[in-house]
Amino acid sequence: MEKRVLITGLGTINPIGNDIKETLESIKNSKCGIDKITYFNTDNYRTKMDAEVKNYDPLKYFDAKEVKRLDIVSQYAMIAAREAFKDSGITKENTNFNNIGVYIGSGIGGFSTIQKQCEVNFAKGNKMVSPFLIPASIANIPTGNVAIDLGLKGESMSIVTACASSTHCIGEAYRSIKHGYADVILAGGSEGSICEVGIAGFENMHALSTSEDKNRASIPFDKERNGFVMGEGAGVLVLEELEHALNRKAKIYAEVVGFGCTTDSYHITSPDPSGEGAKRCMERALDDANLKPEEVDYINAHGTSTPLNDKTETKAIKELFGNHTKDLLVSSTKGNTGHLLGAAGAVEAIICTLAINNSIVPPTINYKVKDEECDLNIVPNKLVEKDIKVALSNSLGFGGHNATIIIKKYE
Repeated sequence: MEKRVLITGLGTINPIGNDIKETLESIKNSKCGIDKITYFNTDNYRTKMDAEVKNYDPLKYFDAKEVKRLDIVSQYAMIAAREAFKDSGITKENTNFNNIGVYIGSGIGGFSTIQKQCEVNFAKGNKMVSPFLIPASIANIPTGNVAIDLGLKGESMSIVTACASSTHCIGEAYRSIKHGYADVILAGGSEGSICEVGIAGFENMHALSTSEDKNRASIPFDKERNGFVMGEGAGVLVLEELEHALNRKAKIYAEVVGFGCTTDSYHITSPDPSGEGAKRCMERALDDANLKPEEVDYINAHGTSTPLNDKTETKAIKELFGNHTKDLLVSSTKGNTGHLLGAAGAVEAIICTLAINNSIVPPTINYKVKDEECDLNIVPNKLVEKDIKVALSNSLGFGGHNATIIIKKYE
């Protein structure tokens, strides 16, 4: 018998909030987390803007030895997981830690550590490369570090599907609990790839915005959009089987009811312009949830602020939702957070959950110029107060990876 899967804990650190409370207030106030790059000198770069975590002091969370050994991608994952775990109220008295899993994805892993140690290798020789290079940088290590930090001994994994990584993690965690393989899974993603090489790589493939105005850099669905803004941070959700949650009288945020994934099989970086892969992905999630398209109230779009993605995603939504499109509210919160790559889907799933719990639809901020090819109800600039029963979240990654989850008000 299939089991129901609830969301019972939330945790995040991202460009608009160092915890859940701050993130919610930032969404309500249309806060933009984008600003000038501070991590390195950008004189030789066309890209001047990013979305950094603000006022971050690692020594508030870790001792000096841990800071030295943990790449920022693991630090962010552990901070978000600690908040989510505490929020859930799970303890050894009410839960078997052998049945708690960790599914945390990262699109790139410890990129900053890789860059730094390559610099050491070239400047000082191979003998000076840190023995912590590999365990600090491999893409699965945020999952491993979270499990070690919290003492969780259920199944754990890290799914890497570029910008769809954390949505895949949430979806596969949902499936695992649904089919009885785990009681609880911490699912989400983490990314910390804002460094010289990271920016250069995306810049040279013409993926990043070159705007020097922080309010016109990440502008999803706007006709003047010219690329995404790289962000950083993490989001973690505690997913829990219904009876387990009820038995321990858990706080219940919402229910995960559907997951779909497909592959474009088209191009290494560009989405299929027909939108066929994204459409099928949403279709599969709706089928899994046993929902009709007209039952969806809100879509948190992938909405990267790139010319092709936003146009393609619009086409997919209109083709699937048909006449319901005119009543469907769609927004991209990447105007607030920038694009957190592998962590984007997790932070956006959290925002969907908060939207359901607070009866709000997050806006697409900094929107000015209408694009006839992106003619959705994108909730421009100011949130809408509305009872949200069903929210859908899309993530579309390089390599043609598509993932969709559906979150529903708990009844």
